[in-house]
Amino acid sequence: MRIFLIIFTLAVAAWGTWTLNKEPVKQGFNLAGKVEVAPRLLKSAQANNVSCSIIVKNEADVPVAIKRIINPQFPQEFSMDNSDLLIEGYQGNLKVEVQINSHGKLGVLQSGDIFSEENKTYVSGQKDIVLVADKMMGKPTLAGNNRGNFFRTAAR
Repeated sequence: MRIFLIIFTLAVAAWGTWTLNKEPVKQGFNLAGKVEVAPRLLKSAQANNVSCSIIVKNEADVPVAIKRIINPQFPQEFSMDNSDLLIEGYQGNLKVEVQINSHGKLGVLQSGDIFSEENKTYVSGQKDIVLVADKMMGKPTLAGNNRGNFFRTAAR
């Protein structure tokens, strides 16, 4: 009986050590879809040194995942997984939005930023998400060469 008790104690100690040293398993998080841009904003969205950020938020509008794509070509396909999470794992409804800008800062929109604004909710595992960036902050500016622009020449 004494040998059985010693073996049992060692087995429990080994199992406890193994259980405590295991890395926590992240919940399976994945989303996929594409980002489209309104035709009137496409030239600005595809200018040089632009980043497209797909931001996933929880129901309280707190970001839980971010995917950044540099110099995107629209429509831009995207997929997100555990490596894009900002927190350990999230279960629940998700809001997904996109911000396209040339300064790289997220959170506060600045003049010239292109973004989407949707009230749809998604769940992890959805592969058919379509985000349409159809809004721009501030006064629109033309990307590239604006020589011969009507507004510029009309003021002269």
